[in-house]
Amino acid sequence: MKLSFKVFSLIFLSLLIALESYSISNSQILKICTKRRREKACIKRLKLNRELIYKGKPIEIPVYPYKSK
Repeated sequence: MKLSFKVFSLIFLSLLIALESYSISNSQILKICTKRRREKACIKRLKLNRELIYKGKPIEIPVYPYKSK
């Protein structure tokens, strides 16, 4: 009984969190990309990623290795 309750609550909470996720707005994209060197490419990339996420398709996230000094 306790195990089934835990499993049900875990599934319910994960669905609740997934439904509450919001995409980035255009103003937030512009705010992020104004600090970048290639502003137009940054805006295009972020808008494309937002559309792919909205459609449920995977996006590529680059991972940079940490360089210790």
